[in-house]
Amino acid sequence: MAAKGDLLYAWTTDDALLEKAETGGAVSALLRYALESGMVDGVFAVRKGADVYDAVPTLITDPAEIAGAAGSLHCGTLLLPKQMRRCLLAVEPDMKIAAVLKGCDVKAMYEMAKRNQVNLDNVIMIGLNCGGTIRPETARTVVRDKLGLDPDDVVKEEIDKGKFIVVTRDGEHKGISIDELEEGAENLLGDEGLGRRSNCRRCKIKIPRQADLACGNWGVIGDKAGKATFVEVCSEKGANLLNGAENAGAVQTEAPPEKGIAIRGKVENAMLKLGDKWRERYFSALGEGKERLRTIMEETSRCIKCYSCIENCPICYCKDCSTKRDYLVTPGQVPPPFMFHLIRFAHISDSCVNCGQCEELCPVEISNSVFMHALQVDLEELFGFHPGEDMTPPVLALVEEKTERKRLEATGSDQIFDIFG
Repeated sequence: MAAKGDLLYAWTTDDALLEKAETGGAVSALLRYALESGMVDGVFAVRKGADVYDAVPTLITDPAEIAGAAGSLHCGTLLLPKQMRRCLLAVEPDMKIAAVLKGCDVKAMYEMAKRNQVNLDNVIMIGLNCGGTIRPETARTVVRDKLGLDPDDVVKEEIDKGKFIVVTRDGEHKGISIDELEEGAENLLGDEGLGRRSNCRRCKIKIPRQADLACGNWGVIGDKAGKATFVEVCSEKGANLLNGAENAGAVQTEAPPEKGIAIRGKVENAMLKLGDKWRERYFSALGEGKERLRTIMEETSRCIKCYSCIENCPICYCKDCSTKRDYLVTPGQVPPPFMFHLIRFAHISDSCVNCGQCEELCPVEISNSVFMHALQVDLEELFGFHPGEDMTPPVLALVEEKTERKRLEATGSDQIFDIFG
């Protein structure tokens, strides 16, 4: 019986599912078992839309449809927890869900739970090892200009062993080094070259151990290479799911060899060092002190006050958003005063999970995620608070508006997050 802390190889026993899934199909088998057994009411994941560059959030309630969401989509830049809250939990708040999440998704899930947006008791988090995601338009450029292929001919993409790899309808395989793509960056606050999104380059949550299960192909070697998933059991909830699926005959497991465990560790450590390198490059590009402030002021001067960064941030749930106060921002004033951005930074900088949505969805391409992540890392070094790892309240949880502070003094700090809708 698997227990928290165990490391295992796992694979599906269903040949039909194995044919459609990747790396042994363990994740798909676990999701299908969770539905069939009644552990969850639905599975929230992504599936391919019009093509491999189009990741679509999907709710699956029929176990037979699980295979349709199998496989990876590295051009999917969605933040699933925010989509889940907006599209599903707003209507069915008590629905039990199994969610397939990358590292920043898992971090967002915890921060949303602190803000009363998600009940983690109702969610099974299946985390996926993640080396990063690539914007759809960037991927198309790489395929066309670097690989010499028609982007519309690509039927599969993958990031593996440091390469971006694609497969065409005719079965042609081509790949290019991620390092080669990213080293072409000329201006980290503008032209970043090709390759992964900026937040993915700086990310240091490659194996999402905050989830109930952390799954991937790193460290799967020997006769199981490509035919099994490396699973780390991270919680009792995850152990219950895995044990139930194995007892039902949905998956099989075995202990990984020591060499496989070592290889997995080396891959993770190499990616963590790469994350440190990119953090230094991005944060250095901002400058220090007044220079940094001037850089941010200049970059944010393009803001058109569309509120996309706020609406898509997993941390923003205040019932009364301070950035929308008339005394701060005159209706129709574009660009807004710099205080508009400073208030947003102050409200959420300690809890930033580096998901990159504020930058990904900015219509004028402001490097929002770089500013926010730099502030978050500084606060992390000062206070030791790591956002998105557990249910510990954020550093700034007790810093509120005067009227709210008075209410909190009367009701107690356990009500601190009542300000969120």
